[in-house]
Order: sequence, then C-alpha cells, then structure tokens
Amino acid sequence: MIEVCLLGTGGMMPLPHRWLTSMMLRYNGASILVDCGEGTQIALKEKGWSPKPIDVMLFTHFHADHISGLPGMLLTMGNAERTEPLLIVGPKGVERVVESLRMIARDIPFEIKYKELKANEESFEACGLKVNAYKVCHNVTCYGYSFELDRAGRFDAQRAKDAGIELCYWNRLQKGEVITTEDGRILTPEMVLGPSRKGLKLAYCTDTRPTDVIVKYAEGADLFICEGMYGEPDKLAKAKEHKHMTFYEAAELAKRADVKEMWLTHYSPSLPNPKAYTNDVREIFPQTVVAKDGRTVELKFVED
Repeated sequence: MIEVCLLGTGGMMPLPHRWLTSMMLRYNGASILVDCGEGTQIALKEKGWSPKPIDVMLFTHFHADHISGLPGMLLTMGNAERTEPLLIVGPKGVERVVESLRMIARDIPFEIKYKELKANEESFEACGLKVNAYKVCHNVTCYGYSFELDRAGRFDAQRAKDAGIELCYWNRLQKGEVITTEDGRILTPEMVLGPSRKGLKLAYCTDTRPTDVIVKYAEGADLFICEGMYGEPDKLAKAKEHKHMTFYEAAELAKRADVKEMWLTHYSPSLPNPKAYTNDVREIFPQTVVAKDGRTVELKFVED
C-alpha cells in the first residue's frame, strides 16, 4: 500500500485556504516529500503527519513556490532530534541551491546527501520504490516524477514441492531471495512464483506544457497528479506564454495515458473556485478530481 497526500494545491503564492503545491507519499514506514513551498509545514500539521520520518525530498524545479519552505522544514526536522541522513534530489545545481537556502538553517543534526538529475530521463530507487524522473517543458529546468511498486507473482506451493524444494526455503524465496543450499543447489524465486502481478503506479508533474514524455511515465497509473494552472477556457494563450497547462490540456494527457484517476493541482491564485470547471473537464476525462489541500488516498494492490 502507498499512502498519498496532496498537501497543497496552490501555485505562485499561498492563499488563506490553499497552501503551495507539495505532495507526500508514505510506504512501508518511509516518506517521500515532493516540493516544499511556503506553508508545507502547516499543511503537514493540518494533515496530522510528521516531518521527522521524511527520508527523501524530491524537487521538481527551483522556483520559490516549490522550495521556499525548505529552510524551516529542515529546522523543524532537526528540532525533532532527527539524526538519520536526508536525501535531496533535484535538477542540476540542487546542492548549490539548497546550501544557499541553508544560510538560515545551518544548525541541523543530520547529514544531507544530494542526487543531481542530469539526463532527460533517469531512474533510481528510493524507500523501496522505483522512481522515474523525466524532464518536462517549463521556462526553467523542471522534472516530473513517477513512482512504481512492483508485485511478485503468486507463490505456487505445488511447483515448490515438484522441484523438491524444502519447506524451510519457501518464505525466503517468496520474498525474492536467491538461495544457495548446503549441497550447492541454487534456488531462485522464479522456481516457485507465478507471473508478475500488476503493481502500483503514481505519476506527478507540475509547471509544464503538455509533452509526450508525461504520457509515457503516466501510462496506466493508478493516480496521476497533474498541474492545472488555469480553469478558464480563455487562458490557453497565457498558459502557453508562461509554460503552464490548462485543466483541459491536463485532462487530454490523462486520457491519452489511460490512467485510473487524475487529480488537478497547482491552481493560479487568480482562480478562486477551481471546482466550478469540474463538469467541463470531466467531459474530456471523467475520472478527474479538482483536488483540494489535504486530499489523501491509499493505493492498494488489486486482489486476484
């Protein structure tokens, strides 16, 4: 199970009832925070989640509305007596940017490690999940992220018996371990597991024009969180000028990617009531949610 919370849904500036865009996911006791704009700490408090177990922070880009909350977040994590290292991932220059912000957050009792994204598309492991970073189309270097949790095939006890595999090895093989027995036999999970089953997938992108790479990494996602800067149909020209998306362009991406559900986020501060455009967007992609701060879901494996 992956637990996902869209902490804030605002773009450019926080509003009284809309914090700046950030998202947190929790899996197997670990937490990943994507972006950390002003107000992210308050959004976490409102949700009832703690910043202490944040293991990884991913930044899409370095505009202030996506990173300005970082110094305070680091200080709060330090005041919670955290000692474990924190991994921060972001576009080229991430260490320089974060260390500059740390001029007002020097005294923290844990190490910060950095991973700088350099290629247009990169994959790495974080907190037991496969993370894909892919460069999108904004007016500065910006990345989207997708998260994948694979699921092994069902354990086949009869195959294990037929292969003469002792009961004492079954559990270890089921967990994916390769075993060398005392008599020199090599036992692999493939000997006792059926075909891989459908896993879980979450895709996230913001601050971008529509691009094919977004469809590629959102394809078949259980949840697609996508920016919708403008809901007004007459704002397309402005979206193109500032390298953002309208609700309707996001819906077209969700339709092409055949995702199960899409949440819109990163609304313009000039858009006081995003939900007013819900029905129009659902004409393109019916499984659209015009999300509000704090929206949460548990992504679970489909039972078979």
